[in-house]
Amino acid sequence: MKTEKKTCKGTLILEDGSVFEGYSFGADINADGEVVFNTGMTGYVETLTDPSYKGQILVLTYPLIGNYGVPGETLHSGLPHPYESPGMQIQGLIVSRYEESYSHHSAEKSLKQWLEESDVPAICGIDTRALTKKLREYGTMRAEIRLEPDNHRMKSSVDMRSVVSLVSEKGVYFYKPSVSAKKRIMLIDCGVKHNIIRSLLTRGIEIARVPFDFDFTKDELDSDGILFSNGPGDPKDLPEVIRRISVTIERKKPVFGICLGHQLIALASDGDTYKMRYGHRSQNQPVKSLIENQTFITSQNHGYAVRRERIPKDFFEWFVNVNDETNEGIRHKRLPVMSVQFHPEAFPGPVEAGILFDEFISML
Repeated sequence: MKTEKKTCKGTLILEDGSVFEGYSFGADINADGEVVFNTGMTGYVETLTDPSYKGQILVLTYPLIGNYGVPGETLHSGLPHPYESPGMQIQGLIVSRYEESYSHHSAEKSLKQWLEESDVPAICGIDTRALTKKLREYGTMRAEIRLEPDNHRMKSSVDMRSVVSLVSEKGVYFYKPSVSAKKRIMLIDCGVKHNIIRSLLTRGIEIARVPFDFDFTKDELDSDGILFSNGPGDPKDLPEVIRRISVTIERKKPVFGICLGHQLIALASDGDTYKMRYGHRSQNQPVKSLIENQTFITSQNHGYAVRRERIPKDFFEWFVNVNDETNEGIRHKRLPVMSVQFHPEAFPGPVEAGILFDEFISML
């Protein structure tokens, strides 16, 4: 168990002029970005390393953060566990209470130490309930984190129009399961969470992971199916990927999309997407299958959604959000193409929707 002290004052300044004051407990650096909130009660290590948060200032609404520290990395098929990417992805962190004392058998450092090592600023002592209510009413907005004295350097801003290029791996990587591989899936990395890879490997699937701009219409690397991953930003900023997906669907290749991948498949099939007021970022979103009449509790992290009134004509709506009736999944009427807005790999979150990986594998 270790104890740390608060440092200088910090301020979150929203683009509408609202000011929230607290104390810095992260890196001594100013930052800007889009402010979003997550209502999860645990799993901050996995959340902060989720590539879908690239370029964003994250508000954690649960009022107790840091109490179990940061665990050391254990490798699973070459991937750091429990990290969902090689490192922290957020621009900044806002919490109500940072727990200075932490205790866990696997903890190797504090959240404060990790933030400092990652060059990420953080503020505690903020009224996150009031901040979240404002974001729910007026929608997500840009903001700045300013530390006192106001002479700290500024963290580089992220161009959200090209943010996928920052989180997608540049090379081609192959992952083999510990057992004899049943099939091979090409994974289009738009900012993939590592647990998607782990979920496939534990099911005996070999993976060819390629960058988002890889031309999979020319070389499918002997894959039996293609999975389009989650990732940050507006799907409409990836027109070439959308075009290639359209070609792949016409070839009757088994296709599965998760989160951003779901939106890209809809756009490639003449559907439409839009930016939500404040998005879904939590571990308890209920979604209902309109086919099986079954409800799953799911983990989600997205600010864009597929427009229900523009479901592609060759698809049927598969899942819908029970809370706000937004679209959560589509499936082709004839071809082996399916996609969901939520995260079947969860982590953190409930794993009951993991059966969708089995559904996809059965289509290969």
